[in-house]
Amino acid sequence: MRSAVIILVLSALSVPAIAMSARNVPRRTQVRKLSHSTRHHRARFRRIRFRGFAIIPALRGSRDSLLKQNEEIDRAGLPRIQDSEQLEQLKAVGYLVPVRESKFVRFDSALADDRRYCRPWTLAFVEDLGRDYYSTFKVPIQVNSAVRTAEQQRRLRRHNGNAAPEAGETASSHLAGITVDIGKRGMTRKQHKWVADYLAKLKTDGVIEPEEERRQPVFHVMVAQRYLAYSGRETGPALMDAKIQLPDIPIPTPILASDAAPTVSTESPSPGPSLETPKN
Repeated sequence: MRSAVIILVLSALSVPAIAMSARNVPRRTQVRKLSHSTRHHRARFRRIRFRGFAIIPALRGSRDSLLKQNEEIDRAGLPRIQDSEQLEQLKAVGYLVPVRESKFVRFDSALADDRRYCRPWTLAFVEDLGRDYYSTFKVPIQVNSAVRTAEQQRRLRRHNGNAAPEAGETASSHLAGITVDIGKRGMTRKQHKWVADYLAKLKTDGVIEPEEERRQPVFHVMVAQRYLAYSGRETGPALMDAKIQLPDIPIPTPILASDAAPTVSTESPSPGPSLETPKN
């Protein structure tokens, strides 16, 4: 009888321990089996999402490249376009020319019509690149971006952290109208290598400053004004001379009560130089 009581007590004490040990056993996670088509589509999406060709050293972006682009803008005496009003002024006098679609060149559908403009020498580069690319692959090159204003660049930076600033020594060269972005989405490996080698040679020749962007699927290409002579084109009439000075908007100075009244000269203006031919 005594032994039976001891057995019952020991049994009662062992039940919680057994329950606790059962709870501590890790449960086996049930793995959901995916169909073959689902696994195939997920793998394809990963390849598309992270696919990227190797960037050759000549096209790697850097701060030094941005500085070179801005030095070229300053050397050519080009203004950095601030707003739509200045943009329209440059279009009106022909310092910015339209890039037109053709069998050699097409546009990203997101690029607005009023931004499909650039400098004449940049247009010459786009036409040459498009013609050479088409003769090799029978498809046009795509332009994703061209001229921008500081206002547009400021808005772009709100959702694109990779975009260059709108002011300063590393400001975007799009503001001067000398830069285009060439789209690389949809290019084959062979097409990508062809464009990269094409741009690398022109960089070696000192007529462009290109960068292949990683976060955005584009080649960013700044074209120097000397590309016109390099490509065998004449600089042409004054419309090709891009050293334009945008008109300053006068800001009236407030007149204070303590200011003296302006004096008006009563002297008649002196006559200018005579245009008559001197007699012998």
